[in-house]
Amino acid sequence: MTTLKWIKCGNGGHWCDLESLKLEKITTNGVYVIWHEGDPSSVVRIGHGDVAERLSQHRNDPAIVVYAKLGTLRVTWAAVSAARQDGVERYLANEYPPLIGDAFPDAEPIAVNSPW
Repeated sequence: MTTLKWIKCGNGGHWCDLESLKLEKITTNGVYVIWHEGDPSSVVRIGHGDVAERLSQHRNDPAIVVYAKLGTLRVTWAAVSAARQDGVERYLANEYPPLIGDAFPDAEPIAVNSPW
């Protein structure tokens, strides 16, 4: 299993708020997980690539932001080499099936530690 360093925000190390996240400060290329808080919480979207660019798109996607009605949309991400991103995304989607997703990569899953 590959151990990733999942990012949290602020000095208190809390989960990042998708809506208020300062995307211009993110320079990571890797994988990310968006979920909504609530009881129960659910993973909304999993993806990979230029994290700031992808989160900017998702933050303006009505199909994703609608889930904020169920609880604050949170996000975390981790740096992953381009060669491993498809496999890590595939593993995460298998472990935490998201509510929204185009088509997950047809790749051999690469096991990683839980974002939580």
